Amino acid sequence: MPALSALSCLENLAEFGPRHLGPDSSDEQRMLAVIGSPSRAALIDAVVPANIRRAAPMDLPAPTGEAAALAELKAIAAKNRVLTSHIGCGYFGTHTPGVILRNILENPAWYTAYTPYQAEISQGRMEALINFQTMVCDLSGMAIANASMLDEATAAAEAMTLAARAGKSKSTRFVVAHDVLPQTLDVLHTRAAPLGITVEQVHATEIAASVAATPAFGVLLQYPGVNGQVRDLRPIIDAVHAAGGLAIVAADLLALTLLVSPGELGADIACGSTQRFGMPMGAGGPHAAYLATQDAYKRSMPGRLVGVSVDSHGHPAYRLALQTREQHIRREKATSNICTAQVLPAVVASMFAVYHGPQGLKRIAQRIATYTAILDAGLRQLGVQTVHTTTFDTVLVVVGASQRDALMAAAVASGRNLRAASEDAVGISLDETTTRADLQALWALFATQGQVLPSLEALAGTAPLIPAELRRTSAFLTHPVFNAHHSETEMLRYIRRLSDKDLALDRSMIPLGSCTMKLNATAEMIPITWPEFAGVHPFAPADQLAGYWALNEQLTGWLCQATGYQGISLQPNAGSQGEYAGLLVIKAWHASRGEAHRSICLIPESAHGTNPASAQMAGMQVVVTKCDVEGNIDLVDLRAKCEQHRDQLAAIMITYPSTYGVFDTHVKAICALVHEHGGRVYVDGANMNALVGVAAPGEFGGDVSHLNLHKTFCIPHGGGGPGVGPVCVVADLVPFLPAHRTAGIGTAQSVGAVSAAPLGNAAVLPISWMYVRLMGAEGLKTATEVAILSANYIAARLGDAYDIHFSGGIDSVKGGGVAHECILDLRPLKDATGIGAEDVAKRLIDYGFHAPTLSFPVAGTLMVEPTESEPLIELDRFCDAMLAIRQEIAHVASGLLPREDNPLKNAPHTAESLLKIDWPHPYSRETAAYPVASLRQNKYWSPVGRVDNVWGDRNLFCSCVPVGDAQNSAD
Repeated sequence: MPALSALSCLENLAEFGPRHLGPDSSDEQRMLAVIGSPSRAALIDAVVPANIRRAAPMDLPAPTGEAAALAELKAIAAKNRVLTSHIGCGYFGTHTPGVILRNILENPAWYTAYTPYQAEISQGRMEALINFQTMVCDLSGMAIANASMLDEATAAAEAMTLAARAGKSKSTRFVVAHDVLPQTLDVLHTRAAPLGITVEQVHATEIAASVAATPAFGVLLQYPGVNGQVRDLRPIIDAVHAAGGLAIVAADLLALTLLVSPGELGADIACGSTQRFGMPMGAGGPHAAYLATQDAYKRSMPGRLVGVSVDSHGHPAYRLALQTREQHIRREKATSNICTAQVLPAVVASMFAVYHGPQGLKRIAQRIATYTAILDAGLRQLGVQTVHTTTFDTVLVVVGASQRDALMAAAVASGRNLRAASEDAVGISLDETTTRADLQALWALFATQGQVLPSLEALAGTAPLIPAELRRTSAFLTHPVFNAHHSETEMLRYIRRLSDKDLALDRSMIPLGSCTMKLNATAEMIPITWPEFAGVHPFAPADQLAGYWALNEQLTGWLCQATGYQGISLQPNAGSQGEYAGLLVIKAWHASRGEAHRSICLIPESAHGTNPASAQMAGMQVVVTKCDVEGNIDLVDLRAKCEQHRDQLAAIMITYPSTYGVFDTHVKAICALVHEHGGRVYVDGANMNALVGVAAPGEFGGDVSHLNLHKTFCIPHGGGGPGVGPVCVVADLVPFLPAHRTAGIGTAQSVGAVSAAPLGNAAVLPISWMYVRLMGAEGLKTATEVAILSANYIAARLGDAYDIHFSGGIDSVKGGGVAHECILDLRPLKDATGIGAEDVAKRLIDYGFHAPTLSFPVAGTLMVEPTESEPLIELDRFCDAMLAIRQEIAHVASGLLPREDNPLKNAPHTAESLLKIDWPHPYSRETAAYPVASLRQNKYWSPVGRVDNVWGDRNLFCSCVPVGDAQNSAD
């Protein structure tokens, strides 16, 4: 018996849960004493309403150790078959340079960073994004590009809606060329229907006549087409313009190193994917798409845009530009519901261009184009019929309907996949990874028995099949950044220099409310670059994706346990897309019952900005409901709105716990009220980190939720993406979950595809699988409880110094407290001293912290979410910093420091500013740099002073800073 006990103790050493959680048991007791609660269980009883608590624990596998979980997942991954892909269709093999793989994709300095809303501590990744934008502008020939989109299909959908609102045409017709990627067409149909847009597919050669006869507000052209053809688009674009429409070109960015750019062809908008710039296929994502426009449309362009401004010392500094375009400000008037990007893949793509430079990229493209021409020539020698005389990387081969399937099966048997282009033709796409051996193997597939294969040497002089009039002559990537880092030593140091400018989770706590910046454990991250997950094509035969579908089945089952729902789709590749998909499901359900007229969506005034933006995109009308003084939904106002709109009510969107950090005790009554009036309840899952294991939306009245796997389930934020936003539904809504007809998934009742790939950002799903597998049911519940404990600890420590908005504190009889986040109200202090929330946010940088969420959901406040992963020492370091800052504010209030010249107004302080001979401020350099003693041992230095947001928008500039300008400003 003692031996078994000892063995049990040894096994417990492998437990992951205690390493995921920051506070240990002794820390917990200290925290509870400060809060004034006798136990964690008592705290949860006081904070979480009893009527929503789970009746039974989650049914999940018992937790296991890291090595065992990795071995289990490796066995699942092994069910995938990694063949050489010639499928193309927007996804290609690529070589990720080792220096980028190790130092960006696998580096927590890059993947644990947050969206760069705090510009001063995000200069490194914003420089990388400026490089991305410059790369896209140069290659596409457009004036301005955003900082990435979710995937090519949704980028094309955003381009469509941009053309609809920015163009002058009153038409609702949108024309799509016959050779656009099929998954793009699928997503376009989904996006167009709620907006009253008619999508019509027309052969490219007939588009000019078609739009002349029936005007269209926009036309989408693929360049090169899905079957490889490279055609001169200028006559089509001219015809579109003559008919009053805008021309959109979905272009292969690598091909544009050899082809005349869309901008030079006359296009108004360009979009596409940067996947082949170093990001593995990963069964469809994550990959950074791009969207670029002519200058006239820059203020209507969706998505994030990094611009150049100046800091308080007159030096160039990067910031997110034109934020007034974004959904979190414009709400239901937003041009898009996008609140994320694909920052980490965009950084990889930009660094791929930096590493290879213009000549290196052109060399890669030239090799692909030449190999494609050689493949085509060899096939013709064999007597095989190829269709097109122009191409970049794809050969379309006519094989006959009776032979097609046998040929594709033979290809699989030889270790490669072809694409079924039509009933009697196959497509063969080449990429950066193609070798001479691949060409010979492909010829062998088509050769008849005894036929001599073509000679590579004899065909070596074959020229690429790019027409002379479409060969690019214009320069691109001329900025020094793309021409100075081609050795690994230079590249390594450049990457390190940028990462040193930023503040990510590998340096300190990021206490952002509503963003859940928690531990992204190394063991969870390891599987994403396994070849079995990274190397498969999303449209490979289903049996080659068996591992992914097994992972999908397990993960969706576990997430159903966590949420109380009966069905989940992992397709949405961002939380905003999950919201959108969920609302489409609700609309489809109403329509199936003959109630398509139900279009009113009730949304509390406290909601995330994505909620009303998503409702607008889904074709719903937003009606705002009030909140009371305690942050709860105003039941009287809600009842009145339900009565007023009872015949048109489609849904209510609530966030639970609310964005105010409140567990509304009336949530079940809210759900019942909406159901009584014929609507469905959408529970935004942004704050699920306060619910998992404790309460489940599907049990307390929710019909639909989205989850943010990049919040609650440990996928890192990546500097602003990738994300995953699964949509979860109750049983009667399961038949309406998104289809993906390109992949043969879905039913007649399913809403259309919402992303380009069947599993969205599939390659990062193993992270969440690992998290759930390592934690188990009890571990996940404990994580939720510790997150609530930590938030209440911060509220208790700071409650005497700052007003805690919407919290009465913990009372053993009345309950109270906050959920997983608390709001610090700076408005009274600003009224008294002139010091506002932004000043505190910038001063926190001097203390080595990323600011909490600034002025959301209440202007003039800071919303703090510590998560369960931060240890007590870090929670105390943050509280000590906030208390020290409060003392600095008191010095301003008392007159010891001037209102306009104090450490808060001048924050953050750069090392350069402290080294100047002249120091005109009434406080010491030591106070500026080392406000607490611990900073002397571990100091983060902001690379720039406070960034001027207004200057940046008035002087909009969104490409790499010219070297001369940067040098002049530094002199």
